Amino acid sequence: MILFIITLISASVLVAVAAFLIFGSLQAFNVIGPVELLFGESWRPTSFFNQAFGMLPLMVGTFLVSFLASIIAIPIGLGCTIYLAEIAHPRIRAFLKPAIELLAGIPSVVYGLFAMLILQGWVAQVFGLQHGYVALNGGIILAVMMIPIMVSLAEDAISAVPRELREASYALGATRWETMRSVVLPAAMSGILAAIILSIMRAVGETMAVLMAFNQTPILTLDPFSGVQTMTATIAIEMGEAAVGGLHYSALFAVGVVLFVITLLMNTIANRIMSRYAEAYR
Repeated sequence: MILFIITLISASVLVAVAAFLIFGSLQAFNVIGPVELLFGESWRPTSFFNQAFGMLPLMVGTFLVSFLASIIAIPIGLGCTIYLAEIAHPRIRAFLKPAIELLAGIPSVVYGLFAMLILQGWVAQVFGLQHGYVALNGGIILAVMMIPIMVSLAEDAISAVPRELREASYALGATRWETMRSVVLPAAMSGILAAIILSIMRAVGETMAVLMAFNQTPILTLDPFSGVQTMTATIAIEMGEAAVGGLHYSALFAVGVVLFVITLLMNTIANRIMSRYAEAYR
């Protein structure tokens, strides 16, 4: 009974958060309209003559930075995972894995400070830019933040594959690489995909690091060498200056609703993918 009550409370919190966001965004959806709000190409909430609340630049900016982070973090993270789980000496693994996991505990503001003071200079120098406060800078620092989560969870998934499967593969004459590619990785695919999706969700929901890593400019672009503005950064920047009860205030709640829906969709997709690749071992 107690466990049921605890579960019910957890579910109630989720419903309460959703209701809070939806209720706060009703004015924006009613006045602006869902089509203009979601697909409008301009976000100018403080403009006196040409006010606009199109969320598309914010969604595209979030997608761009998360995509850049993912294409950097996923190959590196999977490479580190395979090395730690299948290749590294136990002593090396015992040292490297806690060190990598320690990176996940570093506050976001520290990563943001590193991106703002050091990484942006490197980005500007390498790519010949006037400054490095661009989307790519944010993507790189988010990739650094994604890797520890991905490596930790994916390595646990690979290590959980029964040893008997490896030994059976070796007994059939398979090499170490063939066993890893055809037996171990497919068996651990469910956990690996979960690790990837959770790390991507970390990138989508990050606020402080992206605020400090690049210029927050709400323009509709896919240029990695341009400033963009993410949805989380928009809420953080503008909520303090939006009049409570006003249209701008409600539009920021609508941004929160979209973030909430994106999170639910990613969780749903993750569950479907993991159930598709899940393997049961007895």
